[in-house]
Amino acid sequence: MIELGAMCMIGSAGANAGKTELACALLRKFGKSAEIVGIKITTIKAKDGQCPRGGEGCGVCSSLDGNFSITEESDTASEKDTSRLLAAGASRVFWLRVMKTHLEETITALLDIIEPDAVTVCESNSLRKVVKPGLFLIVKHRDSRAWKSSAQQVKQYADKIVVSDGSSFDFDIDRIKLVRGKWIMPIKVTAIVLAGGDSLRMDADKSMLPIEGEPMIERICEQLRGTFDEILISADEVDKYSFLGFDVIADKVPGQGPLMGIASALEASTNEFNFVVACDIPYVDLPYVRRMLVEAEEADLVIPTTGEGKHEPLFAVYRKSALGVMNEVLSSGGRKISDVFARCKVKHIELGDAEWFTNLNTLADYEGFQKQYRN
Repeated sequence: MIELGAMCMIGSAGANAGKTELACALLRKFGKSAEIVGIKITTIKAKDGQCPRGGEGCGVCSSLDGNFSITEESDTASEKDTSRLLAAGASRVFWLRVMKTHLEETITALLDIIEPDAVTVCESNSLRKVVKPGLFLIVKHRDSRAWKSSAQQVKQYADKIVVSDGSSFDFDIDRIKLVRGKWIMPIKVTAIVLAGGDSLRMDADKSMLPIEGEPMIERICEQLRGTFDEILISADEVDKYSFLGFDVIADKVPGQGPLMGIASALEASTNEFNFVVACDIPYVDLPYVRRMLVEAEEADLVIPTTGEGKHEPLFAVYRKSALGVMNEVLSSGGRKISDVFARCKVKHIELGDAEWFTNLNTLADYEGFQKQYRN
């Protein structure tokens, strides 16, 4: 999977949903202050002359010579999607025709032309299978209930399903930001970083272990910054973490473990939805977090699990609706987060073979991560 934080990818649930209009709106907003490359991708399943939408095709698919073609647009006057992108403010626009099985090869070839860190707005559904963009939006027409296959396959990765009437949208485009060359869209969710605990197995303060020259907790916070509209640090040592620039929430009753830390931070949170992450999990996969948040619409807690049935309650989503039960458990002497499960609506979702998920409990874990990261 190629990670491109400088790419805003826009897919569509069906034809004429307003995908290009949203891309143009972003270019009109940001194109005056930044150089943004526009990309339109036409994915081809077979060169048999049949249009993917049915019937006889226009020749685009059958005329492809090789596995892919990259063409730069120069016309701003026509009604072609690529011309519209150029007219809206893109510095350059490329049209990629590509066989479905060669998407990664094609985007790699384009990056050789425009540079990997180029800021881009890209129209595609299928590319999401091989690229993890900074922001992925899917546009759906308000009058259509059907989802085409390519959109259905990547729907779970969408940061936002944008409903359109073809020209206007159901959300404020000002929510989208371009910060230091990366696309972000802050969400009304609080991120809570747990920095309590004694780090006994590590025999060192895990939160302050250096990764690329900065404390691990700072690295985590930088990944969260810009995505969440509030970040809280759960820790009793308030002064120690003041350098992060976020509110530090001390446990209401010290020494009662992570359940107390989560409950205390939930009480201080200004949002109903809260993402909790321990300070020893150095990498945060934001698309996976957004998936948990979607699941939380119908649950009090969303807890990842592995195939071995192991729960990960310190990388999970908690709603404020669970706070009452958590306080009851604590008041009765309970300390385990799992004591809350039976009394709340819990949604378990698989982590699967998520190679990005790493929990650094011991010095050996930390040294292994450092070695892998350097490689």
